[in-house]
Amino acid sequence: MTIKPIRNDDDLRAAFVRLESVFQASEGSPEADEMEVLVALVEAYENRHYPVGPADPVEAIKFRMEQQGLVAKDLEPFIGSSGRVSEVLNRKRALSLRMVKRLHDGLKIPYESLLSHA
Repeated sequence: MTIKPIRNDDDLRAAFVRLESVFQASEGSPEADEMEVLVALVEAYENRHYPVGPADPVEAIKFRMEQQGLVAKDLEPFIGSSGRVSEVLNRKRALSLRMVKRLHDGLKIPYESLLSHA
């Protein structure tokens, strides 16, 4: 196993090519060890060069709605009246802390996503 740092996108592509060949390696094998090291290197490079910030609260809500097949009416127990739900989804009203807690508890949307632009 020859492991090198990932310094640029060409190195990243080469790491992905190698990962494809060792990804299904048997646990405990040298190839599985190589796969773990490559994954760590790829994650470190991507986090440094392609960071992903926290989700926008409204986008996080819409994503969860899509995942669970929900419609705006389904958000009323968490946000309030249909008018209030509409205001939140159209970015005319910010989420209150009470709404954030209810959305987190009821729909399991991470606090980090709901509070990212608060």
